This record gives sequence, structure tokens and C-alpha cells, in this order.
Amino acid sequence: MHVLITGGAGFIGSHLVDLHLDRGDKVHVVDDLSTGSRDNLAAHLDRPDFRFSEADIVTWSGLQEAVGWADRVYHLAAVVGVFRVLERPISVMATNIAGCERLLRAVNDCGWRPQVLLASSSEVYGPRTDDYLREDMDLIIQPEAPPRWNYAISKLADEAFALSYARTKEIPVTVVRLFNTVGPRQTGRYGMVVPRFVRQAVDGEPLTVFGDGTQSRAFTDVRDTVVMLDQLAEQSTTDGVIVNVGSGHELSMNDLALRVIERTGSKSQVERIPYEVAYGQEYVDIPHRCPDLTRLHQLIEHRPRWTLDTTLDDLIARARHSEGAS
Repeated sequence: MHVLITGGAGFIGSHLVDLHLDRGDKVHVVDDLSTGSRDNLAAHLDRPDFRFSEADIVTWSGLQEAVGWADRVYHLAAVVGVFRVLERPISVMATNIAGCERLLRAVNDCGWRPQVLLASSSEVYGPRTDDYLREDMDLIIQPEAPPRWNYAISKLADEAFALSYARTKEIPVTVVRLFNTVGPRQTGRYGMVVPRFVRQAVDGEPLTVFGDGTQSRAFTDVRDTVVMLDQLAEQSTTDGVIVNVGSGHELSMNDLALRVIERTGSKSQVERIPYEVAYGQEYVDIPHRCPDLTRLHQLIEHRPRWTLDTTLDDLIARARHSEGAS
């Protein structure tokens, strides 16, 4: 199989690269390295079955050729991370929407129909307070939406493009609403909580919890996520389908911090930082966010093999190894 991965030098994309190369597929990655890293792909750069193009998906001249070569396309390229989303609200809208539409247009024009999997986000649900978030429920966008919601709006536009191309142009598409994915290669630089907590605990520094810490999320290991994405891509349909991808086990940020401290054996304390200090502006968080996985389990067989504790133990060991190596 020929696989094109946009944003493939990022955290999730690079694990998809590993999965497909291990299987014997040929992989082409395009990434502008704005949040991804060439280091994530270092093990593959000299392989004949792997190709890397450093380029912006919005302007890349090689898009049409790459799409025409591919049997499957994973579209992950986007401006991501809370810090970047807040700092660059215009770029979030322009890049995420234009990049997605340009990709789908290229698929439509390439002369045949590769499987397409498009990454959306749980952010599209907005400030709902339901215990579990279902794909068929109404979504909430607040009036006079603050910059945080630009990301959700951009992903909603991407979803609408994907479903429209599926239904009018017969492109086989699956849209996945990713919930909190964690694991190796994720960086805390752009606001991701788990790598930040692990690094702080290993270094004996205070674990910085933003807000009061009662907000909760459901975490899934990236090594399970990419298996689920692969299986869902096989289900791509010209009817278009939206699927939650994540875990049903929710944890507050306070409890997550304490669990990281416990598993590292660190003497670190928990330090709570107001949102306006952490983000430099007014910020409204979501009290909790957990996916309804009924549709996911109807479509694929895979169930997560990594628990949060085994993921944390792995990340802690990697952080200590990198500290010793340096």
C-alpha cells in the first residue's frame, strides 16, 4: 500500500509512519515542521520505502502528485496546541481550513479514490457538560467566540468539507474526532499536559496545574490510537462517517498530577496557576470531556492495550533515560 501522511512528522503522524513501514507499506510524509520534528522520523529517513517532504500543505506544489500516488491519505496537518491556537487565531482558521479543502480537492482531481482519514478534534463539541459526548449530538459554539474556539470552528469546517466531498464527489472519507492522545514523542511545549507533568516530576519541579485542577479528560495511548485509525481508514465510505476515537476512562488534572508524582516517586508538589497567568489572557476551560465509544466499537475490533499507568511508566522511563543521556 502507498500511504500519504500530512503532518506526519508530528506526534501521532510519526507513529502512523512506524505502523505502516513495519507492515511493509510505502510512506510519504509532508510536514512543515512547525510543530512536528524531523527527529520523529530519523529512523526512517534513509529507507527506500520512505519519503519526506518539508512543505506547507497550503502551498506545497507536490500535493497533486502525492495524492495520485497514494492508496490511503491521513490528513493530520493543522495548527495545534493550546498555546499556538491562542497566539495565532487567524493562522488556525486559514491553515486548518485551506489545507483541508486543498487536500480534498486534490483527491477529487487525482483520477481515482484513495481512502481518506481526516483528523478532527473533541474540541468541536464545545462547552457541553454531558457525561459522554456522542457523534450525533448538537455542537455548541459560544457567541463572540474567544480565540480558543477558532480551532473548533476550523475543525468543524474541515468535517463539513469532508462529508460534502464524500457525498457529492464519492470520495471515501472517515472523520475521526480525537480525544486526548498521549505517549512517546509528544511534547509539552505547546500546552500538552502529560509530557509537562512527567518532565516536571522527573526534574523534581512543581507540577503546574492550570486552573483549579478539577477539569478532567480521558487519555489514550498513541500506540492504540494509530491502530484504531488504521482500522477506521479501512472503513472509509462515500457516505462519510464521523467517529470518536479515545478512551472512556476520565481523570481530573489534580488526580493526574498526583498519579505522576506517585509513579515517579518524586518529591514534587502541585502548583496551581490561574488560567489568565498560564495563557496570558482570559481562558474558559471545559469541566470534563469523555467520548461515547459506541460507534467506534461497532466499526472496529481493537480495544486499548495501554492503560494510563503503563503509558506513564513508559514515559517516565524515557524521560529518565534522556536525562541520563544528556
